[in-house]
Amino acid sequence: MALVVAAFLCLSLAIIVFLFVKWRFTYWKRRGVSQLEPEFFYGDARRALTGQVSNSEELKRLYDIFKERGVRYGGIYWSFSPELVIIDTNLMKNIIQKDFSYFQGRGLYTHKNDTLSQNMFRLVGDPWKKLRVKLTPTFTSSKMKMMFGTVQEKEKRLNDVMEEYAEDGGIFEVNDVTRRFTSDIIGSCAFGIESDSLQCPKSELREYGDKVNDPKLLSIWLESTLPGTILSYTGYKCYKHVSQFYHKVVTDTINYRIQNKVIRNDFMHLLLQLRQKGFLDDESKTVQETGRITDDDIVAQCFLFFVAGYDTSASTLSYALYELAQHQDIQNKMREEICEVLKKYDNQLTYDALKDLVYTEKVICETLRKYPVVPTITRRCNQAYKVPGTDLTIEKGTGVKISVFAVQRDPEYFPDPNKFDPERFNEEEKAKRPEYTYFPFGDGPRVCIGKRFAMMQTKAGLVGLLKNHKYSFSTTTPTNLKFKKAILLLHTSHKVPLTVQKISQ
Repeated sequence: MALVVAAFLCLSLAIIVFLFVKWRFTYWKRRGVSQLEPEFFYGDARRALTGQVSNSEELKRLYDIFKERGVRYGGIYWSFSPELVIIDTNLMKNIIQKDFSYFQGRGLYTHKNDTLSQNMFRLVGDPWKKLRVKLTPTFTSSKMKMMFGTVQEKEKRLNDVMEEYAEDGGIFEVNDVTRRFTSDIIGSCAFGIESDSLQCPKSELREYGDKVNDPKLLSIWLESTLPGTILSYTGYKCYKHVSQFYHKVVTDTINYRIQNKVIRNDFMHLLLQLRQKGFLDDESKTVQETGRITDDDIVAQCFLFFVAGYDTSASTLSYALYELAQHQDIQNKMREEICEVLKKYDNQLTYDALKDLVYTEKVICETLRKYPVVPTITRRCNQAYKVPGTDLTIEKGTGVKISVFAVQRDPEYFPDPNKFDPERFNEEEKAKRPEYTYFPFGDGPRVCIGKRFAMMQTKAGLVGLLKNHKYSFSTTTPTNLKFKKAILLLHTSHKVPLTVQKISQ
């Protein structure tokens, strides 16, 4: 009898769960929003959640479906979570900029006891706003110029490394080289550590950077599905596998600099000013106006600066070099510009010289269009929002997805979108496009704070790669790139070998 009762209860529970999920999957239909037919458990994201395709490719597929239907937005289910995919660029502007107060956060997990989760990318509300105000002055042009000596030094070393590859058969793996380059720059600027990954590829700093940007599928699913309050009770930590390493690196650096009164032209030095006074040396403020930051704040922001600046710029350099190896005419034109600009500055790459690299910047912009390293902008609605011109109200807690990858490959805005064409970014072509069709660094109040730094090290990297060397496909270079599954950034899932040759001067 007990077995019969147990079986009946289990069956009843299963039926209740099944009916609840079926009802849950009508969330958008009940609100008059176009939706697909979701699958049990996975919703519309089975291929992404099981690692069959990248998140960016799956979201582009959904974007294309709703775009073809002629709607301004479409309802999807990321597992059990109803989320809104935005198609209309005017609505994108509202969410990212105009009505930002309704969509302040990204819906990512944070907790006060999880130090690394307290970085500015994840924070929301007042804690984010206060930190953003404090850190914005650390990324001005004058501060970038202050750090440029480190970038200049690594650019020269990158050129030397390519010289060695050219003399040793000419084959190299592009992702490996670019990550070594950016790891050295960010390691020095963020932590004051000279890891010399360009010389010693298996440096500890680079190894941990790779671990951060290759998260487990379970972590992605947990953060995208479960509320933060539930996660915190489980003891979940979003960067548990690297937390101890980064915490030790940063705190050791803080203690060493304070005890030995070390001053360096880097990000850490600026953060230590904020720790000591609450403002930078060249700001006319008081501690009472701003308040100081803590050691944990420094740990979290140095961590963010490293993992964001290391991986994103490295990927942009890799994609750019891959395209330049295919398009020799673009590569030659870019090299000619680099050589002409360097001549104006006594063959030295200076901060001011970077500003003269106009065509090089177009190449970078086109690379970021075709391969936006952060391919999706996510927002979480923090108060009920009525979509202008519609009857739809986005409820508090609802997730919103904007596919940068899809918009920037939309033929309506970029004809022949798979073609690599830097001239899309001349002034005439840019004027033809509506707003919010190109935003690889995001936009609005949460625009990437490190955009200047990213452009600086990417330009410098391309100078170091191209000024004395020519690149082409090897016999094993893939003609079509495939993207890594189940990660948030746009990474290739395979090696990309290229051939390098020394150019006769």
